Amino acid sequence: MSAETPAWTVYRRLLGRARRYWVLLAAAGLGMVFEALAAAAFTWMMKPMVDETFVAQNADVRWTIPLVIVGLFVMRGIATYATDYGMARTGRSVVRDLRRDILAKYLRLPSQRFDREPVAAMVSRLNYDTEQVTQASSDALKVILTDSLTIVALLGVMLWYSPRVTLVMLVLAPLIAGISSVVGRRYRRINRGIQDGVASMAQVAEQALSAQQEVKIYGAQASEQARYQSLVDRNLGLGVKVEATRAMASSVVQVLAAIGLAVILLVAGHEAARGRMTAGSFVALLTAMMAMLPSLKRITNVQALVQRGVAAADRLFAILDEADEADNGTRPLVRARGQIEFRGVGVTYPGQDRPALEGISFSAAPGTVTAIVGRSGSGKSTLIRLLPRFYEASAGQVLLDGHPVEDYRLAHLRQQVAMVGQRVMLFDDSIEANIAYGAQAGSAPDRVRAAAEAANALEFIERLPGGMQARIGENGGLLSGGQRQRLAIARAILKDAPILILDEATAALDTESERLVQDALQRLIPDRTTLVIAHRLSTVEHADQVLVLDAGRLVEQGTHAELLARGGLYAHLHRMQFREPEAG
Repeated sequence: MSAETPAWTVYRRLLGRARRYWVLLAAAGLGMVFEALAAAAFTWMMKPMVDETFVAQNADVRWTIPLVIVGLFVMRGIATYATDYGMARTGRSVVRDLRRDILAKYLRLPSQRFDREPVAAMVSRLNYDTEQVTQASSDALKVILTDSLTIVALLGVMLWYSPRVTLVMLVLAPLIAGISSVVGRRYRRINRGIQDGVASMAQVAEQALSAQQEVKIYGAQASEQARYQSLVDRNLGLGVKVEATRAMASSVVQVLAAIGLAVILLVAGHEAARGRMTAGSFVALLTAMMAMLPSLKRITNVQALVQRGVAAADRLFAILDEADEADNGTRPLVRARGQIEFRGVGVTYPGQDRPALEGISFSAAPGTVTAIVGRSGSGKSTLIRLLPRFYEASAGQVLLDGHPVEDYRLAHLRQQVAMVGQRVMLFDDSIEANIAYGAQAGSAPDRVRAAAEAANALEFIERLPGGMQARIGENGGLLSGGQRQRLAIARAILKDAPILILDEATAALDTESERLVQDALQRLIPDRTTLVIAHRLSTVEHADQVLVLDAGRLVEQGTHAELLARGGLYAHLHRMQFREPEAG
């Protein structure tokens, strides 16, 4: 959805999401009608109250009118509760649904989408933008409907008592409507800037706090603070603009209302002089006019809430309208044999002229280990991410068991793959929940324990307070790097997928942790097709084949011994890593 989408189109789509809560909306709508009628009835009673009680001094109505007024306000109190509860519950429900749908959408988007926008900005959309929608879909809507109904009802009372006075005052209505329209457009433009600013603030703050150790060690506190301060100052300026616009619009409406009141006084005096208006009629008109002023002011001011919500909803709907990952495969796949083949595969990222991969061809048989090595930026990570279709090949084909990976449903394809990377993603939950994660949740405790034991993780798990139920902090912050790695291996062992991808799984570990992890991997690798990105070439000596990438091309292929004997790039990398002298 573009930034030029008309506000009403966005708002109508937002209100459409509230349709499923029609019972609550009906109760709220009934309450609004009763609120408006109660306000109108009270002003209508001003005439008999003044004429009968004070002018005619009619004893019969001395008790009747006060009792009716009490009854009116009891009814209005019940109606107000029904309105407030119905609108609040509906608004919060719409936001809950939006948050659920947005997160679900994010998880269905292609991986390339996450390369374009920081996660912090996405989280801001999920939290801040949806909160603005709450105000537009409940608070603002309640004000608009309730006050509009109240104004119509009060105008009805005024027309009843003096059509001439009322029609003269209605000349001001187009002016007030014009002001609301201008103010609404300005609010929407400013609020779009505010929401962009909030996303940027979240991104900068998350970066600074996540890297707090680097910030401190390099003395970057002042620069990070200045970066954040500039964004805060910009948002302050935009926020002040919103309030200044609101205050100006409110002041103009109040001046117009005062002019309307003056017109009423002039015309009402003229009508009274000709005997067409009693004191009670005049008080009723004046009361209706005064009761209308707060409603007019609220309707003008509520434009800020509406346009803020519309700007937020526009951004959220733009996310919901994005295309999901391509998932058109129909071939069933329960458990793959694990035969992998790349045929002339190339990958070019959007906006890039130079391909990340070009002309890659190789095959990996079930039960074998294929190591992928090369300099940084040679395309190793891109290559392995083609198999579970995190990225799509721009040229050539990736096949699994003789069929293109696009032929399989994404969920079925990814069930065949387990990944263990250098950067392990763990969740702030128990150890058991982190091992039995996703589709494996609910696995029998003895299976989870066996997976932990096979991953050499049981020895440290049993030392933790709570054992398997011990919480590990955000991203496993309470564990060491080797312990996190072993939990990731236990998760892969429990999944028991036929294809295993190891992305520099031991690159950042100390010698002791690496030994434990390598030992665990030896239990995981047998009977699977394993692809290994290796930084330490000592870890690929026993691989069935080694692929050497350079600048996105497959430049060498063979066993460790064959490639050393060939004296090419692999031999050069090996000598560099182990500081062996170059052959003359």
